Amino acid sequence: MSKKPPEKRPDKRNDSMKTPPVVSKQEWEAAWARMLVKEKAFTRSRDALAAERRRMPWLAVEKNYEFDGPRGKVSLLDLFEGRRQLIIYRAFFEPGVHGWPGHGCIGCSMVADQVSHLSHLNARDTTLAFASRAPQTDITRLKSQMGWTDIPWYTLTDSFDADFGVDEWHGHNAFIRDGEKIFRTYFINGRGDEAIGTVWSYLDMTALGRQELWEDSPEGYPQEKPYKWWNWHDSYVPDAAPDPKWIEVSDAGEAAFRKRDGG
Repeated sequence: MSKKPPEKRPDKRNDSMKTPPVVSKQEWEAAWARMLVKEKAFTRSRDALAAERRRMPWLAVEKNYEFDGPRGKVSLLDLFEGRRQLIIYRAFFEPGVHGWPGHGCIGCSMVADQVSHLSHLNARDTTLAFASRAPQTDITRLKSQMGWTDIPWYTLTDSFDADFGVDEWHGHNAFIRDGEKIFRTYFINGRGDEAIGTVWSYLDMTALGRQELWEDSPEGYPQEKPYKWWNWHDSYVPDAAPDPKWIEVSDAGEAAFRKRDGG
């Protein structure tokens, strides 16, 4: 039996839409240069905002939260996977949510689709995890179905979602640990979640940031030269020295950028 062809969507073109003018190459480049000034100002303001996040007070996590994982019961501390920082995204996949049981929430699913390769985040001593109220059998099935197999995904079993502002809506909570002591350091939800997904957006919401020398961070924070810690996602080795060829290439690129930008 053949499938019914998808319904044709209406043409959304609007002949009355007022479009920008069509200009010469020189005029276009001049307009772009004017926009670039504003783009760079926006980037600097974003860096300054991230620097303020790194100076946010910490909130001690006093309760012992428990989750179900692929191998059984785990604690909040276990979710760090031995790393110093943890980001937990509350994804809505459970009875009562639109799409259940075949899919998770459409918005939360888009967030999952945006997650970059986690090896780069892990290289900055940071773990990302998702948490929902669906049983692990359903989470495992969904991860396989949607291609999210690399995302650690746990089942909420207590008041964690209510205690951290994600019982009704999605959100990212950032934590840091000092030994076995855990602290909440930041929270992003609402439209802030739209920009989350890249290595940089995750790191910029953490207490330690990108951990690079150019950042405005409190004294004593871990920092090293930018670019040098980067690697192929299948080639990270803990505490290994940077690839000398990559140091040469990245140094040349950084020098070229400085010369182009006048400093």
